[in-house]
Formats: sequence, C-alpha cells, structure tokens
Amino acid sequence: MMEASTEQVEKWKGKAKTEVLGFKVEQVWPLLEDFFGLDKWFPTLSTCLAVEGISGRPGCVRFCAGFKTPVDEQGKQTINWTKQKLLSIDPTLHTFSYSIIDGNVGFYSYISTLKVTPKEDQGCEIEWLYEVEPVQGWRPEDLDLFIGSGLQVMAQRIQGALETMQEAVKT
Repeated sequence: MMEASTEQVEKWKGKAKTEVLGFKVEQVWPLLEDFFGLDKWFPTLSTCLAVEGISGRPGCVRFCAGFKTPVDEQGKQTINWTKQKLLSIDPTLHTFSYSIIDGNVGFYSYISTLKVTPKEDQGCEIEWLYEVEPVQGWRPEDLDLFIGSGLQVMAQRIQGALETMQEAVKT
C-alpha cells in the first residue's frame, strides 16, 4: 500500500495535448470515458480491470498493469501497476479526473484530468493535465515524456479505430 509523505512538497504539474483529426468530440469522448477500457488506447498497458464500482461513475476503481516507464531499468522483471479512482466526470464538458490510490511506481498524490474539446477544423483536441509529488528516480521531463507520448499514441489509436469504423460502414 502506498503511503503519502507528511512533508509539504512542491508538486510537479504538467500538461500534454494532441489532436484527433477528422473526428468530433462526440465521436472521441465515448472511447475515453470508458474508464475501465484504458488498455485499448494507452501504449504498453496490457491490463485494465474493474476493481470496484461501475465504469464512468465517480468512485469506481480500475487496476492498470504492464506499462513501461521512461525510468524502467533494462531487464526489469517487476510489473508496473496502479489502482486508479475516478474522482469526477462531466459528460457535457467531456472531462474527467482521477487519482492513483495505490501502486508500485512511486506516484504519490497523483491527480489527472482529461478533457476533449472541439477544434475549428473538424477535429478535436485531447488535453491531459496532471500533478504529482516528485517521483523518486524520475525527472519532471520523464513524466512529461511518458504522458505526452502515451497521449499521442492514444490519439492515433482512437483515430485509427474511428477511421476503420467509418470505412467499414460506408454504403
């Protein structure tokens, strides 16, 4: 079980943004709001399972495992894992927030917010904001890289899935 430190520390804060071209918020949002389905989109995440609650309802918890981080040692045998709790969700504003409540990657007081917003051209933008206590063995730029590159791949996978569906249902 993770234990938060008692010292007040300046949290690392960051933000990543990416676009999903050719698809509207209303097409992208349902794929992201599936809180228990993150393994479909996030690279190197092999497992995302419901631990408690109903996906999309505040308080539900997911177990995520199998991901690699920028600071993993070569030949590492330990599987990275976290338990994440949905804090809030607003389907009208296409945003949700969650926290990491347990895990073995050293993330304490981690909170993230994901938001999907329209762009003037027919696409949309996904924004991922986060804050966390400094992580032992990491630099802030490691976390920026992890979240930023993960979000890029997520957007590519979502766009690819939507393109496949669009192509398949053409009449």
